[in-house]
Formats: sequence, structure tokens, C-alpha cells
Amino acid sequence: MYCPFCNAQDTKVIDSRLVSDGAQVRRRRCCNECNERFTTYEVAELLMPRLIKSDGRREPFNEEKLLVGINRALEKRPVSIEAIDAAVNKLKSTLRATGEREVTSKMVGELVMELLKSLDKIAYIRFASVYRSFKDVKEFGEEIARLED
Repeated sequence: MYCPFCNAQDTKVIDSRLVSDGAQVRRRRCCNECNERFTTYEVAELLMPRLIKSDGRREPFNEEKLLVGINRALEKRPVSIEAIDAAVNKLKSTLRATGEREVTSKMVGELVMELLKSLDKIAYIRFASVYRSFKDVKEFGEEIARLED
């Protein structure tokens, strides 16, 4: 690690601690040349698989787009931000656990629907109606009936 003060290459770790519930490591370092101290944070870089869209295009996983869709479905519903964050983290872990470098957007859509079904049934129906492109009220009713079973 280069010293941010004198750019020397030789620094040593004085102290290491876990932060953010163990998701990061905070390290206090000291430069062996100028004796200045500084802090660094270490986080695991976890790569998300790329998405294969229905038209065959491939694009990087975009968490922001995922959150927009989920938040739109959950708009004005009594679901806490913490519950949403936990569910999104679980979804991302599920995607990483596939071990695949690419996954279909259909798979992600199905995972989002399962996530919403566990969070809020109304949000699930909202998302499903757009995702599955319901053509009429009959399809809407059939999905509600499946949800009740």
C-alpha cells in the first residue's frame, strides 16, 4: 500500500478491525518513511453475473434498475427499508451463488417476484402484472387465485 502523504511503498499495518458487521476490514497503517498514519478499508469484491436480456443483448447487472422496479412495486406499502435491503442482498447472494457468469433477465424477474411475494402480496401482484404483461382482468384474477392457494 502506497503512503498517501509521501508515496512510499513501505507501510505497515498497526491495527486491523472488522467493521460493518464483518463486511469490511478497517486497517490503521503507518508509513515507514514519513511516519504518518492513515486508515484503509478492505472490502471483498464480489462480481455479479451479466444479464442476458430477452432479445439476446447482454448487459451488466444494474442494482439501481433492480431497486427502481422493486420500489415502484412497493410504493405506499408498509414495508421497511431494512426489509427491502435485506431482500435485495439475499437476491444478489442467490445470483452470485449460481456460479454462472451470465444469467437470464427472466430468472432475475422470477427471483424478484418471489422476493416480493414474501415481502408484500400487493407489491407482488403489481410487479407480476407488469412483468407478465397481463392482457385483461381475467389473467389478473387468475394470478390472485394462485397467490391465495
